[in-house]
Amino acid sequence: MDDYRLLTADEIETLKENGCRAEDWTAVSVAEDFQPHHVRNADFYGEVNLGVMEKNVEVSQGFFKHSGISNATLRNVTIGDNCLIENIGGFINNYEIGNDCLIANVSVMQTTEGATYGEGNIISVLNEAGDGNCLLFSDLNAQLAALMVKHFNDKDVKDALRRMVADNTASREYRCGIIGDGVKIVNTKEITNTVLQDCCEVNGAERISDCTVLSDAEAPTYIGTGVICESTIIGCGSSVINAVNLQSCFVEEACTLSNGFTAEACLFFANSQLSCGEACASFCGPFTVSHHKSTLLIGGQYSFYNAGSNTNYSNHAYKMGPVHYGTLERGSKTASGAHLIMPAQIGAFTVCLGKIDCHPDTRDLPFSYLIASNGELHIVPGQNITSAGFYRDIMKWPRRDRRTTEHRRSIVNYDWLSPFTVAAILRGKRLLENLRDGNPEAPAVYHYGDMLISRSSLQKGIARYDNALRMYMAQVAKDMPSETFMSEPDMVDADDRWVDLAGLLMPESEERSLVSDIKSGALWSVQDVLHRFSDIHNRYAAYRRATAQSLMLDYYGLSRLDDNDISRIIADGKAARQAWLDALRRDAEKEFTLGDVDEEVLDNFLKTLRA
Repeated sequence: MDDYRLLTADEIETLKENGCRAEDWTAVSVAEDFQPHHVRNADFYGEVNLGVMEKNVEVSQGFFKHSGISNATLRNVTIGDNCLIENIGGFINNYEIGNDCLIANVSVMQTTEGATYGEGNIISVLNEAGDGNCLLFSDLNAQLAALMVKHFNDKDVKDALRRMVADNTASREYRCGIIGDGVKIVNTKEITNTVLQDCCEVNGAERISDCTVLSDAEAPTYIGTGVICESTIIGCGSSVINAVNLQSCFVEEACTLSNGFTAEACLFFANSQLSCGEACASFCGPFTVSHHKSTLLIGGQYSFYNAGSNTNYSNHAYKMGPVHYGTLERGSKTASGAHLIMPAQIGAFTVCLGKIDCHPDTRDLPFSYLIASNGELHIVPGQNITSAGFYRDIMKWPRRDRRTTEHRRSIVNYDWLSPFTVAAILRGKRLLENLRDGNPEAPAVYHYGDMLISRSSLQKGIARYDNALRMYMAQVAKDMPSETFMSEPDMVDADDRWVDLAGLLMPESEERSLVSDIKSGALWSVQDVLHRFSDIHNRYAAYRRATAQSLMLDYYGLSRLDDNDISRIIADGKAARQAWLDALRRDAEKEFTLGDVDEEVLDNFLKTLRA
């Protein structure tokens, strides 16, 4: 409500009779239809503006109370229409409160001079002792954060991005704290220098300080009992509950943090779920999950990752010097007690078993098991491609995206067979073939660096990688009209490196162009950069087609493709997919035979293979 008038003499008298006091009654303004009998035991200081109080407010399911103000001290506060504000133990100072809000049993709410609401806070991720490399602000997404971190040492990029963020945050400067429409704040001790957007609920929190909580009716955000949240931004549709402690963090859309989880200087992006453990300086990309008290995530980058019990992803195993950081992504799993510094890429991951440090050379043997036994490291190449658990994971992630259509700020590519992973698979296949062809005597064990690969594992690894390549080519061929393949293929090399920018897959040339445009000023604002990310993602299908065509020509030794070639590629892919499904079925049945799953679980899994 923007139009206010001064109180009448009769209204002032009614307020006084109701136990209200004012430092200056002429500084108290009200809506035209203000009803003073709904305000009791309230003290007013500074400039106070009050809306109408005509409706009931739901304080608990099925329990309504009439809007109004009671037992509260207000200073420099504007209150919208039909709010219920009661039992404020201390005061509310310097806040604009929207319509239809419930604020009850709160000790203190205030905004102090110079408040930033968590906007522009600089943190250091991937290196807890390093210089700040990521700026927190409301429009941050996973791709922009990854760009900041990855190119932090490029001064021109860093300066340009920081100027963009400064312009972006300046556009949201508030003269006081903001509480949006439909906000509920109850049983909470302290809210200081914080913006709470529409439909947010804060219930039982200990302290929220220097924060921005994004929320709306489509994706309301919830902050629960015992939470301490400082210098943090929380995205729409997220839940932070049960004694979580966050210091200088960014929590994006549809995340859940719960059960005593603690974090400092961390980023959490779309659909991440963290409970019980702790994290510091971590970049937790989409679908990062941890549910164990004994889990410690420090200085790592993760996505599509489930941290097992007693996972210690820390640089403490490295006694001197900085860690060469990598990622654990797309379903990577660690055994109890593993200390991991692993440069596996999204989709192209290695599963580690045993208390070991993953070997950097495993990046060229994706989807592999690395096993420590009797002081030796054994690789089982491509084994995880035929794991029932892997299949379950790649099927479940899209279904578990809880973001609404309007709240998908970060880009997430769900393809497990993408140009990014296929390039790694192709390198892995060629590596194994070179090992095989370079040893014509076919030894029982092949040596790759200081690791061992049995002859059987090598042969099966080549077959697994080959099946994956055939499935990928057939998948693309089926999705595209045949005339596309009759034309000259785009000049994209199947061996070219692709980049995973925290969920956005693209050729390195696109990233170089992006960085160049940021430096030159062709991309001037945060929104310009975000739009470029979307444009790149929208071109993903075309890039995928181009790399697939290049791969097809090379794989089948062709100069161009015709309908017969496409039919052959699709037939080969169909056979490869059937072989893959058969391997998944055998793995699931083996798990059942070992007594690890119930028959109903097995049957349901086998049905998905037949679907």
